[in-house]
Amino acid sequence: MTTLIHHCCKSSIRLTMDEEYCVIDDHEVMEIREALENQTLTSAVAKIQDYCKQLDRVELNIAITGESGSGKSTFVNAFRGLGDEDEGAAKTGVVETTMKPAVYPHPKYPRVKVWDLPGIGTPNFKADEYLQKVEFQQYDFFIIIISERFKVSNVQLATEIQRMKKRFYFVRSKIDNSINAEQRKRDFNKEKTLSTIRQDCIKGLQDNGVESPTVFLISSFELQLYEFPLLEETMEKELPKHKQRVLLLSLPNITLTINQRKKEALQGNIWKMSLLSGAVATVPIPGLSVAVDVNILVKELTSYYQAFGLDDESLQNLSDKTHVPLEELKAVLKSPLNKEISADVVIKLLTKFAGGAVMLLEYWVSTIPVLGSMAAGGISYATTHKMLSSCLNELADDAHNVLMRALQTEV
Repeated sequence: MTTLIHHCCKSSIRLTMDEEYCVIDDHEVMEIREALENQTLTSAVAKIQDYCKQLDRVELNIAITGESGSGKSTFVNAFRGLGDEDEGAAKTGVVETTMKPAVYPHPKYPRVKVWDLPGIGTPNFKADEYLQKVEFQQYDFFIIIISERFKVSNVQLATEIQRMKKRFYFVRSKIDNSINAEQRKRDFNKEKTLSTIRQDCIKGLQDNGVESPTVFLISSFELQLYEFPLLEETMEKELPKHKQRVLLLSLPNITLTINQRKKEALQGNIWKMSLLSGAVATVPIPGLSVAVDVNILVKELTSYYQAFGLDDESLQNLSDKTHVPLEELKAVLKSPLNKEISADVVIKLLTKFAGGAVMLLEYWVSTIPVLGSMAAGGISYATTHKMLSSCLNELADDAHNVLMRALQTEV
């Protein structure tokens, strides 16, 4: 009964196991194969569903710390795609506004949690006591932010974080302010100014005992500029594999590179959704295949839409930051999925990609023992894979065009 699905599984695994964002590892793939070969179909489907749900259970905790006034809270907001005055934004101010760790879940990915930690740098600051107080063990990594020179307290904190076997990243914030101040000079050179700021930060760290430090220059108001994309890429590479994908998808869609990498990550999940659809399609209950396909596709297509920031709220935020009218951003959207993603829309797409005759055939062959079940599974697998691939390409192209228009480039 499961021969055709097993063949699809092996073919998909060969094509995708080397992909950077494939979450299911070799051991788990073997379990899927064994379930398909040796156990009941119900057990195999349950196991595939469990692996597909792993991504929904992944939690990422990011700690943002630094001295008072360094722009911690603004960075917390920008990282989550929010402005300082948006609903759910961290409170900002000219004085320290964070007295204890405050958690801010991502508005679209609530399991991605950004923590705004109390400021450091008080006269009696002790890094070890500070980390114990903020319960350091719960964070995946730390971002240490300063707006001028790194001070001894920053180094003490980094050293203690390293001793406790956690990762940290140095960020020099408010680069836009520094550039604006230097622009008043006659001999202003942007690249030279950025190099001077970086070297000054590195020297300050080295003078305090930090070997070969890396510093990322960032403007929280213009994340697409300077080195936020490099910071994100570095953090992602150093995370466990199962957390890399959730970090990437939660990022604001602010550069063409991030847009492309999101597309690649989402592509890595298509074979799993298609395999699940195909496996369920072999269950000999008339009509079940279509119903399950609809549920899988609505959820998956919605995840594409959110990841690319094509919803009204994300487009409005992009409009506010780039000063490009919202209507102009929406004008470049071509995919009909931007208007509605629902069960009705998905059924129409299924009909388009599978053809009405094939859909009817799948319904009838699912009632025929063995041979019919194999055919149903293959049809469902192929249809789902083709549809998801096409829709992902459409939405990725729309996101690309939105960014091009936001950057005032002809689409």
